[in-house]
Amino acid sequence: MLEVKGVSHVYANGTRALDDVNLTIPRGMFGLLGPNGAGKSTLMRTIATLQAPTTGRIRFGEIDVLAEPDRLRRTLGYLPQDFGVYPRVSAYQMLDHMAVLKGIHHAGERRDAVEHLLNQTNLWAVRGKAIAGFSGGMRQRFGIAQALIGDPELIIVDEPTAGLDPEERNRFLNLLAGISESVVVILSTHLVDDVADLCPRMAVLAGGRVQLEGAPHDLIGSIAGRVWRRTVPHQQLAEMQASHEVISYRFFAGEIVVHVLSDSQPEGFTPVSGGLEDVYFTTLAEARRAPAEAAA
Repeated sequence: MLEVKGVSHVYANGTRALDDVNLTIPRGMFGLLGPNGAGKSTLMRTIATLQAPTTGRIRFGEIDVLAEPDRLRRTLGYLPQDFGVYPRVSAYQMLDHMAVLKGIHHAGERRDAVEHLLNQTNLWAVRGKAIAGFSGGMRQRFGIAQALIGDPELIIVDEPTAGLDPEERNRFLNLLAGISESVVVILSTHLVDDVADLCPRMAVLAGGRVQLEGAPHDLIGSIAGRVWRRTVPHQQLAEMQASHEVISYRFFAGEIVVHVLSDSQPEGFTPVSGGLEDVYFTTLAEARRAPAEAAA
């Protein structure tokens, strides 16, 4: 289990990227949802020991992460949002090199580990191909292969499906789901569908703070009877935003489908059964409203 207690991080320019973050993350897949700039990558880098927080503490099982970073790194697999490799080196050679760096020095053991990872990530057929020639999906699968070297117990993946086509996305998420049965996997993303499809628990991070945490099914139930829908001409969108708390809208067949948040049914609106996307947008709307109400 990973425990994050009172973690804050303020950069040298005064930007408060994290503000008293508290999370308890059990084994399995855990989704961390948030818009760009919410602090997700800062939190992931902090947990991965790439930077120290300004305040707070982090524990992974018996490991004090901030006091014993090397000990955590021995059991950590990390796929950052952007990762660099030697482009002219083959996938096999690169994984073999990384396995050495991870402490697998016996040649036979290393060969078995690399071949297993290439098969597990469906890269065996291109094991001799230079990574520079990989598609985006192949690069992400290579990224998770390198993150799995040494059988880590904590795996962090930051925006792993950004830019992948639907087929590659499904293949990648199925791979993560299979891995997560026995380890802690943190999936950091701004894509609601990634979390809805895979994660039994999740949190929403916005403005550097955890805005809500729980099981997606329970969180969806928490907005029952509060989300309403109406289709309007696109010229009326500004009017809707002025008179209602619009949490989301989308164009459909030349008109706009508007979702609003209200404790009672607004005139002309119909109820929405709600989904995780509505939970997410509702949470972001409430997070944006809170500072304005405090200032007033």
